Amino acid sequence: MARRENPEINAGSMADIAFLLLIFFLVTTTMDVDSGVSKKLAEKTEIQPEVIKKEKNIFEVSINRNNQLFVEGEIMELEQLKDAAVKFLDNGGGLGNPPEGQEEGKPCDYCKGEKDPTSSDHPNKAVISVESDRGTEYGTYVAVQNELLRAYTELRNRLCQEKYGMSFIELEEAFKASNRKDEDLKKKVKDIKESYPQVISDTDPTNVQ
Repeated sequence: MARRENPEINAGSMADIAFLLLIFFLVTTTMDVDSGVSKKLAEKTEIQPEVIKKEKNIFEVSINRNNQLFVEGEIMELEQLKDAAVKFLDNGGGLGNPPEGQEEGKPCDYCKGEKDPTSSDHPNKAVISVESDRGTEYGTYVAVQNELLRAYTELRNRLCQEKYGMSFIELEEAFKASNRKDEDLKKKVKDIKESYPQVISDTDPTNVQ
């Protein structure tokens, strides 16, 4: 009696089929990706000890656990924050920090504020203090920070336009395009930054009522 041989299964193309299936699922499958929050980082600026002696030179911003915004102890809408910060930074109600080698500072000759004696003396003395609650949503915190940064950008753009005929954003782009080697542009960028130094102080999260 003849011996029956078991038929063989041709598995030569199985690897190709598995590979194609893998490609198919990789292409068609969607994955959840956590979306980031856009925020431009504040500049690193040293806060001089003598600046914080006067409370009027500190712009107090706080966010409670319900994501309510308080400015100088009064509740405020987020849309109003940028203008309030501009008003504080640009007040020019007194003398600024004295330049190196001088004993007395000078008044702000480029400020267009109300010169309120109860508000900030000079942009180079103005400090913005941000306090948040441990329960504050991160998105709200970032939105507040961005509005404060917009205030600095607005003031720097205005002054740069008046002095150099371009916005500060355009000036920085021109300086970057020169690979940061153009000394004239470097001096102009430094001048604008020192005129409106960006000083935002973040306190550790607390229990803000």
